[in-house]
Amino acid sequence: MKRVELLAPAGNMECLKAAIEAGCDAVYLAGKMYGARAFAGNFSNDELINAINLAHLYGVRVYLTVNTIIYENEVDNFIDFIRFVHKNSIDAVLIQDFGMLDLIRKKFPNLEVHASTQMHIHDINGALMAKKLGIKRIVIARETPIEEIKKIKDNVDIEVECFIHGALCVSYSGQCYMSTLIGNRSANRGTCAQCCRKKYNLYDEKNNKLNNNEYLLSMKDLCTIYDIDKIIASNVDSLKIEGRLKSKEYVYKVVSLYRKVIDTYYETNKVVVDENDIYELKKLFNREFTKGFILSEDNNVITNEKRPNHQGIVIGKVISKINNNLKIKLSDELSINDGIRILDEKEDKGFIIQSMFVNNKKAKEAKSGDVITIKYDGFVKNNSLVLKTSDKKLSEKIDNEINNKKRKIVINVNVYAYKNKKLKIKITDNTNSVTSESINVIESAVTNPTSADIIKKQVSKIKDTIYEINSLNINMDNDIFINLKDINEVRRNAINLLNEKRLYKTNFIEKDYYIDVPDFKCERKKSVLVYGNLDKKNNDYDIIYVLDKNMLINDKYILKIPKVLNNIKENKHVLIGDIGSVGSYKEFDTDYSFNVTNSYAVAFLHSIGSKKVTLSYELSINQIKNIIDSYKKRYN
Repeated sequence: MKRVELLAPAGNMECLKAAIEAGCDAVYLAGKMYGARAFAGNFSNDELINAINLAHLYGVRVYLTVNTIIYENEVDNFIDFIRFVHKNSIDAVLIQDFGMLDLIRKKFPNLEVHASTQMHIHDINGALMAKKLGIKRIVIARETPIEEIKKIKDNVDIEVECFIHGALCVSYSGQCYMSTLIGNRSANRGTCAQCCRKKYNLYDEKNNKLNNNEYLLSMKDLCTIYDIDKIIASNVDSLKIEGRLKSKEYVYKVVSLYRKVIDTYYETNKVVVDENDIYELKKLFNREFTKGFILSEDNNVITNEKRPNHQGIVIGKVISKINNNLKIKLSDELSINDGIRILDEKEDKGFIIQSMFVNNKKAKEAKSGDVITIKYDGFVKNNSLVLKTSDKKLSEKIDNEINNKKRKIVINVNVYAYKNKKLKIKITDNTNSVTSESINVIESAVTNPTSADIIKKQVSKIKDTIYEINSLNINMDNDIFINLKDINEVRRNAINLLNEKRLYKTNFIEKDYYIDVPDFKCERKKSVLVYGNLDKKNNDYDIIYVLDKNMLINDKYILKIPKVLNNIKENKHVLIGDIGSVGSYKEFDTDYSFNVTNSYAVAFLHSIGSKKVTLSYELSINQIKNIIDSYKKRYN
């Protein structure tokens, strides 16, 4: 029975090690460029090599996120980077950019490519198109319901990866331009300003204010742990945890939590969640939890309008403040160097506990039920809730677990020790098998024969490796003598051979890029998208895109197809917004939502039938000119 993959985030080397120790099956990470989390620590080229080797030793696959849109002047460096990671045996790359997808598939046919969630694949049509393009796995859009995932798995021979825990965007995956258009920081370039985490007022059509400066767009964190059986039952291939900007303690806790629940489910067919694990996880990070769209959470509980940041856990209430002495009645323990936040209607106050008093005595720790006194200058209302937002003891406990747990690879060992033959040690990890032999042959014992216990003791000296012996079988003659040095040498050599096998190499092949594109007349045309009713001004345009089929007056008018889960049938020319629509319409233009930022993407879309390619909102006039010049030069 094939088990679902547990995929962990790794924003830096510490988080990678934490994820491995927590029991992940695979990790995803980024280099210093082209990843959609530009503000994570990320990995230098040398660190990438070390990360790949470390993960592969433990049997953990490594996926590289190169899931930003790529500008024309970056393509050569981008391909150099892909060539570098491919030669260093990356297991797969995650791509958003359609031009780079086409370029990589043709130049590096042996490199496994996954469609990033930013590619906005959210239905069976998108999955079918991804399969046709040579994509091995799709990271399904986070808004896709589980019923649609199951339909994809039942009908398309493609791997599906879905998010099961962590931060959510308020917009559809890969379709948000808010940060770009407000703050000139592109989410599609990994520099999202998180505008959805800001306060907003909501007005009705009569300009009546409906709220008071709340976080209307800020999503809760996804948490599917209680329904992980339903997700596994959809036959999804990989369960993905978000968190490349999170701490190593968070990564370790959330990965180990899901590891434990998934393993228990496979063993007992029951979902068993330790509530203490959830409690500790909430201490590390949460924005409150939602089951998300994947499990059809009600829309009215998927956002947190009060606070956009880490919620922590409630540990007490303010009971009084006299001068600058603030008294708090605790409902949980608190220690020096813990972080707390006092909730307020206007703005929360957060700080680290530097000192506190219990019963007028200075204390390092306080327990549930204690009344503590701390120094605080600001105004605080009585009965204000107090949250713990960081826990020094918990962080130290997790650090100790990471450092002391030491994940092991189980091996089976067979020793063959016969007179007049070389000592032979055979090791298998159930996937790879290696055999090591001594240089010298085994002699008959003159005085002190080598016993099975001596051989076992020497062969078992592997505590400084990643391996743990499950079974050790010794096949031997009596009255033989083997030099201890020979046993140790053969053992070390066998371990090295196994390491080499586990550090597998990708079959690197590079081919020339090619593509067939149709020729186009050089024309200047004006187009417009009409949201409301038609008027005489529309006649000034050569192409008029409309949202309603009833507005299709003549050939100048083209229907714009919704870019999410559409079922609109149309035999005429249309404007499409997602890759899944390509196979559904005979004649089409492609909309801005394809995020086209380089000439390779223009050529790719032309090659699959697009009559007109709309470039990304995120381009400057000089970048647009560069694309056009490069297109003409490369494709004539």
